[in-house]
Amino acid sequence: MTLRMMWPLWLLLVVFVPLLALAVWKIRSTRGERRTDWLRRAGILVCLLGIGLTPAIPRTDQAALISNVEMFFVVDRTGSMAAEDYNGSEARLVGVQNDLIALTEEMPAARYTIIGFDSQATQQLPMTTDARAVQTWAETVSQEITNYSAGSAIDRPLDELNRSLNSAAERNPGNVRLVFFFSDGENTDGASSEDGGFASFADLEPLVDGGAVLGYGTAEGGNMRSYDGTSDTGYGTEAPYITDDTGNPAVSSIDEDSLRTLAGQLGVEYTHRIEPSPVSDLVADVDVSEITDDGRRDVTSYQDVYWPLAVLLALLLAWEAWDLTREVPKSGRKRPKDAAAREKSRDDELALGGSRR
Repeated sequence: MTLRMMWPLWLLLVVFVPLLALAVWKIRSTRGERRTDWLRRAGILVCLLGIGLTPAIPRTDQAALISNVEMFFVVDRTGSMAAEDYNGSEARLVGVQNDLIALTEEMPAARYTIIGFDSQATQQLPMTTDARAVQTWAETVSQEITNYSAGSAIDRPLDELNRSLNSAAERNPGNVRLVFFFSDGENTDGASSEDGGFASFADLEPLVDGGAVLGYGTAEGGNMRSYDGTSDTGYGTEAPYITDDTGNPAVSSIDEDSLRTLAGQLGVEYTHRIEPSPVSDLVADVDVSEITDDGRRDVTSYQDVYWPLAVLLALLLAWEAWDLTREVPKSGRKRPKDAAAREKSRDDELALGGSRR
C-alpha cells in the first residue's frame, strides 16, 4: 500500500487540520443530537482527507517492448552536406534521406525525434510515433541557405541533443534510446576547431542505449552548389558552386577521425556511408529485451483503493442533507397562521371603524 497524494501534502494539512480540530472541539463540547451531528461531520472530513491521500496498491507489469524504443536522428544540414560525392556524384544529403527513411522502416513502431543543425541546432520534429512524418521531413530536407552559413561544427547539436535525451529520460525512464548521427564530420567552426577538436558528447553516453554515427563523403571530397532557398538552386540544379577564398569551387572532404571520436563518446558504432546499402545491420544488435534486463521493462502502475471512503462519504453526505432538511420549516405550515393574522387584522380595522362612528 502506498499514498499517491491527489493534492500536495502541505495543502491537505492546511485545509483539514484546522477543520478536524474544530470538529473534535465541537464533539467534546456538545451533547445529544448536536454531538451526533459533529461526529458525522468529522467522519466526512476524515473521508475527504483519506481520498486526498489517495491510497493505492502498486503493481509491476512488463511494458510492451516494441513501443519502448525512442530514436533520435541528428542531421547535419550544413552546406558541406550538399557536396556531390555520395554514390558517385549525388549530394550527401541524398544518402541521409535514404538512410533515415530506411532506419524508420526497420523500427516501425518506435518513437522518433529529429534534430537538425546548420548555423544553429533545432528540434525539427518533436517526438512522435508517426513514421510518415519522419519520411516527409526526410524527403524535403535541404542544405542551409549559403549566405546564412556559419561554417560546420560537429558539436553544434550537443546542447539540443542533451535537452532532448534528458527530457525523454525523465518522461519515460524505462524506454530504450537510440541515437543516429548523420554528418560528414567537418568541424570548421566548432568550439575547438583550430586544433581539430570539439566539445565532448561523452556526458550523454549513459543516456544512449545504442545507435550509430553515419559518415558521408569521401576523402577526395566534392563540390557544393550554392543554395538561396529556392528550387532553382542547390543540388540538382545549375546553380554556381560555392567558392573558397581563392575563388575556386570549394571542396569538402569527410573527416572520419572526428566521426569515430564522436561515436566513441556516445558509445555507438561508426559506419561510412558512400552508397545506398541496407541499414538493417545498424539495428540488428538492438535487442530491446537484453538492453532492458536491468528492470527498465518493469513499469509500475497503481490501483487506487479509496473507493470505500468515497462510498462512506456519499452516505454521510446523504445523512447530513437529510438532517438539514428536517430543520428547514415547511412553508405550507405558515399559511394558516398568516391567514389567521390577516383575518384578525381585518376584524380589528372593522372594530376600529365602528367605534369612530
